[in-house]
Amino acid sequence: MFTTALRLYGKNDLRLEKFMLPKLQDDEILAKVICDSICFSTWKEVNQGENHKKVPNDVANNPIIVGHEFCGEIVSVGKKWQTQFKVGEKYVVQANLQLPSLACPGYSFPYIGGEATYIIIPKEVLNQNCLLAYKGKTFFEGALIEPLSCVIGAFNANYHLVEGSYNHKMGIKPNGNLIIMGGMGPMGMLAIDYALHGPINPKRVIVTGRTQSKIDYCQKHYPSETHCEVIYVNVAQFTDLNEQKRHLMQLVDNEGYDDVFIFVPEKELITIGSAILATDGCFNFFAGPQDSQFEATINFYDIHYAFTHYVGTSGGNTDDMREGIKLIEQKKINVNKIVTHILGLDTAAYVTMNQPTISGGKKVIYTQKSLPLIDLPKLISQEQSEPFYIELKKILVKTEGIWSKEAEDYILKYADNIE
Repeated sequence: MFTTALRLYGKNDLRLEKFMLPKLQDDEILAKVICDSICFSTWKEVNQGENHKKVPNDVANNPIIVGHEFCGEIVSVGKKWQTQFKVGEKYVVQANLQLPSLACPGYSFPYIGGEATYIIIPKEVLNQNCLLAYKGKTFFEGALIEPLSCVIGAFNANYHLVEGSYNHKMGIKPNGNLIIMGGMGPMGMLAIDYALHGPINPKRVIVTGRTQSKIDYCQKHYPSETHCEVIYVNVAQFTDLNEQKRHLMQLVDNEGYDDVFIFVPEKELITIGSAILATDGCFNFFAGPQDSQFEATINFYDIHYAFTHYVGTSGGNTDDMREGIKLIEQKKINVNKIVTHILGLDTAAYVTMNQPTISGGKKVIYTQKSLPLIDLPKLISQEQSEPFYIELKKILVKTEGIWSKEAEDYILKYADNIE
């Protein structure tokens, strides 16, 4: 079978190509990709090319398919897996295979990645139990389970002392103070949603950012609930770091923060986050820097005397993915709020390589389709002249620009197929 896929050949060398997939083996699965959500990590991967720790050194001669947040349907199942997987089932993939080689779909393999029309799911994914059934109503929500699993993994990685001992209890502190610093991007929004609707809830969630329009959006879509107060802070108002620190502490009655999450790799955020930790507080460095020498100042006095903890997470695991599937299938987490753009596979190279310059939330690729980059807020705010966009706007107006099953069904039915 032929596939059309976006392949990486080296630093900033992405090529959209049509090629023949090899014959399916008994321990493999052939699958159709419907949606891929573009991750900022893919931009870093493209920038680093063969220097990325998950990209093969010989990528120039043996290119890989990019994209690791995807969802689709199973097309054909090799003999080994026919009792476990069925043709026509929706699927998602946990890209973090946790192999010694660090190999991952979207980074390391020639025939599996999200930015493709058809893929071969290899034995490495199947043997690690990283192909998971998904029964949700939409494909785009399935594509957003992987980023949600990263947030779930981060929350699960935090830990606190069992009183009177040095034993640790995993997870954020129940009924505690939690802060998400630099949390106005799509991953930060998922973290707010999970703090409000996950299994452990804090009493307060503080979210910081620098762009008022993004803060306004989050305030509208992630307000306080009866069990948890949510407070948004525009830190652009502060010219002095000590002033910012004092304000953040006052918001929690100077108790300090039990859980601190850093969603932007900035030294100042790390230093402030370290300074506002409560006794037995846990600091989670979620944002992944490109610079291998990235350093920042933290408070070692508090590590010794206040028992503060530091962790870092990079992706979720399969259990986190399974939890994400349930939360989305049960409509407890609404990932549709973080989608701001859609596009076709023919536009994916440009958008992937220009992620930092394209504002907004998640960009969702409909890999079977040919579409320009469509800015959803702009689409509904402007007059449309083409029938295709007029009808899409009508659908989006119903949900105030939030992507939906109706909108996805429209795209899948009426958008042009990729050649």
